[in-house]
This record gives sequence, C-alpha cells and structure tokens, in this order.
Amino acid sequence: MTARSLSPSTPRGEATRQKVLEAAEQVFGEKGYHGASVTEITRAAGVAQGTFYLYFPGKKEIFLDLVDALGERLRAVTIDASAKAATYAEAQRMGFSAFFDFARTHRHIYRIIQECDRVDPITYRRFYSLLAESYRRAQADATARGEAADVDPEVVAYCMLGVGHFVALRYLFWDGDLGPEAEETAIRFAQKGVGLD
Repeated sequence: MTARSLSPSTPRGEATRQKVLEAAEQVFGEKGYHGASVTEITRAAGVAQGTFYLYFPGKKEIFLDLVDALGERLRAVTIDASAKAATYAEAQRMGFSAFFDFARTHRHIYRIIQECDRVDPITYRRFYSLLAESYRRAQADATARGEAADVDPEVVAYCMLGVGHFVALRYLFWDGDLGPEAEETAIRFAQKGVGLD
C-alpha cells in the first residue's frame, strides 16, 4: 500500500477498501480517468461516498493506488507461476501464460495503464520498471546457472515486456481472444531470443 491511501485497521476495512479498488478498476476502465467520478466508483462498489474517503483522499489517489495494485498483483501471479518450474525455459513459459491469463481477467488494464502516463508519469514508469526488474533478475540468475545466453538482462527484460504487451494488446484487447497457437508463438519467440529454443 502506498502513502497515498489510508490503511484500514481491521480485516473488514481492508475488504471494503479492496471492494472499492475493484469498482474503480471497472469504472476507470470503462469511462477513463477523466470521465470517471468518485460517485460512480462508490455506486459500483455499493458503498457511501463517506466510506470512500475513509480510504482514499480523492480520485487521483485511488487511480494511482489502483495502478500500483494491478502491478503488484501481476508481478505476484507471474512470479508464483514461474516459481513452480524446474528450468528457466519452463519458468518463462509458465510466467508468460500467467501474464496472458491475468490480462484476460483484467480487460481494462491497458486503458488504465496508458492513461496513467498522462495522470502521473512516475507511477506509470514504476509499473513497467518493477515488472522489468522481475524479468531482469530471472534472466541474470539463469545466465549465472548456465541456463540462458550471456546477454544484457536489462535489455532482455524490456524485450520480454514488449512481446507480452503487444501480443496481449493485439489478440486480447483488439480482437478479444488469444488462442493457444498465438500464445505458443509468442512464448517460443521470446525463448529463442534468449537462447532457450
């Protein structure tokens, strides 16, 4: 949780805060940052406006907290999926699949993150920097173990982000479906780029 929001003191309060964040994801995703209002978020969450202000100072703060929360959840699901793998190649495969699954269930993430660049460029950059850092560490560790090519792990990290980002954009958000063949092609392309295929 960032310094922008107020920490709930009870499990019930945390559940309410999470409910408001989920409603914000829906409203910001459908209406955009400038088209959304606190009233619409509280209506979608089924809470009073006063309840909103117990946890968030205003619209900008909940929007930026939402971006941070989406980033945390995305990193957690991809890292958890990768951790179950026996090899780096398998970890990449499982991480990409987890990313695509997350994108399928969070259809508004692209609009929200793209708008974040205009609302707060620092939060926008942090979203991608923290994702890239997970890739960078994994690549560096795999290289040290002799499982991956000895290439710049930072460059690899952003290449991997680019593959996942644009494949999901093209097939999930523009066309509405990412089939197994397209997903497999993206994964194989990424793995070939770091000497795993």
